[in-house]
Amino acid sequence: MRRTLPLALLLLALSLTSFHSIAPASPEWGFFGHKRINRLAVLTLPPQMMAFFKPNIDFLTDHAVDPDMRRYASKQEGPRHFIDLDNYGPPFDSLPRLRADALQHFTEIWVVKNTGDTVQLFGSQRPVPANLRSSYRRYFNAQVLPRYYNDLETLDRDSLAAFLNKNGMESDFQSAFLFDRMSMHGVLPWNLQRMQRDLTEAFRRKDANRILRLSTDMGHYIGDAHVPLHTTSNYNGQKTGQHGIHGFWESRIPELFADENYDYFVGKPEYISNSTEWFWGMVFESNSMVDSVLTLERALRLTFPADRQMCPDMRLGRAVLAPCRDFSAAYSNLLNNMVERRMRAAIHAVSSAWYTAWVDAGQPDLVNMNIPLPTEEERKEEAELQKVFNEGRILGRPEEH
Repeated sequence: MRRTLPLALLLLALSLTSFHSIAPASPEWGFFGHKRINRLAVLTLPPQMMAFFKPNIDFLTDHAVDPDMRRYASKQEGPRHFIDLDNYGPPFDSLPRLRADALQHFTEIWVVKNTGDTVQLFGSQRPVPANLRSSYRRYFNAQVLPRYYNDLETLDRDSLAAFLNKNGMESDFQSAFLFDRMSMHGVLPWNLQRMQRDLTEAFRRKDANRILRLSTDMGHYIGDAHVPLHTTSNYNGQKTGQHGIHGFWESRIPELFADENYDYFVGKPEYISNSTEWFWGMVFESNSMVDSVLTLERALRLTFPADRQMCPDMRLGRAVLAPCRDFSAAYSNLLNNMVERRMRAAIHAVSSAWYTAWVDAGQPDLVNMNIPLPTEEERKEEAELQKVFNEGRILGRPEEH
């Protein structure tokens, strides 16, 4: 029988003592967790899909960490891994669920007037009028989105002026620029919507290379959506004096106990009829666990012997201090094995997303689909990605700091 500390004792200790910070660990779910999730998701698929996914299981496993590595190469990668729901609520009724609506809602367009004044044309302070929404969406998709994804802040003056003139608005400005208020708080569920659409289209076209790469990346992001600390601005306990809890929850615990104790039988994948609501359900459920993740860890640290909390360990070839095994086990027990439950849910969700995309594409025959060998350009890109990752400088906010 597992022994846990009495809740009353934990809460009393919590009220009396301050928190002791812990050392940072590896990226979300650790490389171990992401690889394990993708690999086990493959093994749940039906035979029609297994014909393609099983021969490529090593790629799906080894490259499950590529999105983490891209955080070292592009500052646009980071926001795809999280969403700070506490920035929007609760309640979350006004939070746009559809990606297209969110992009327009949170992207501000500013102009520098001929008088020299800078004013917001559209955005949080000046919503698009109802009679302009359809026209604005076309302009936004054609002129703003390409710059959004290419990290360009300036807008083409003539195109914006033409849109304004066509809709009877003044165009007395000398330049225009956009301000992205969406990415600063993360785009995880919106990014999953885009990826589900792209994966479905790849299946429809029977584009083997794209199916493989999108499936691999999607497994990573769905894994992130099942981590509570990926849904809060207090993502590493930095607001509550719990620095390092990010790596403790999602790297240290599964690395210690996943092989010994976790039950990975999750059943067959399910068809998801409304993927948008499903993705949002993932992050809302994860967010509902944030308080327990933080409160129970802090309370445990105040009652567990201080000299048995941190132990020497080797990570990436260097000596570090990491949460001790007994301390980690006690935290996992207090969480009622939350890490295992979220990992199981992630495995099932990954296979269900792949399965849903395949079904929506018409269940194409995946037998004998050949994966083309990497081109010289792709090999160079992979080598460059490995280089910037080894340099160790994340572009954007690091989850462990």
